[in-house]
Amino acid sequence: MDDLVTARLVLHPMTASEAQRVVAGKSDSGARWAPGYPTDGDVSAARRFLATCASTGDPQPFGNYEIRRREDGQAIGGPGFHGPADTDGSVTIGYGLIPSVRGKGYATEALRGLLLFARARGATRVKGDADHDNIASQRVMLAAGMQPAGQDERVRYFEFAWTDTTANTDPRP
Repeated sequence: MDDLVTARLVLHPMTASEAQRVVAGKSDSGARWAPGYPTDGDVSAARRFLATCASTGDPQPFGNYEIRRREDGQAIGGPGFHGPADTDGSVTIGYGLIPSVRGKGYATEALRGLLLFARARGATRVKGDADHDNIASQRVMLAAGMQPAGQDERVRYFEFAWTDTTANTDPRP
């Protein structure tokens, strides 16, 4: 599968061998990791990805990605789908960045790219959530065009849904 390219980022579809290196914390000679990558969240996502690969096969295109800056090729975080679309066409997404690059719009840019990608692959809805105290993540989802979709005692839920009248709508406000 090809990389997804946005204005400042490359969203690289993770392979099982790349996920194994993330879990082990060992970059190969071709990968360039920014200081602080992978985070605990990246390692957890890579483990989930590997478990999915082992149980049902590679979930691409709805698998994990690595966020790389186009300017230097360094990995700075990772977005990923939590699996293929369900019977209603819904997918769930998560994302994270190393602390040193937060607040620069990278997460919003990556999320917008994956929203468009999901739609092009037939998804009808993309869901995400953030803890109540994770205001930054909530702002990322809102900036990417996702809408509040409820909450419980722990998290707030967000979604972007396409209807027949919004089938070709770009998820930017």
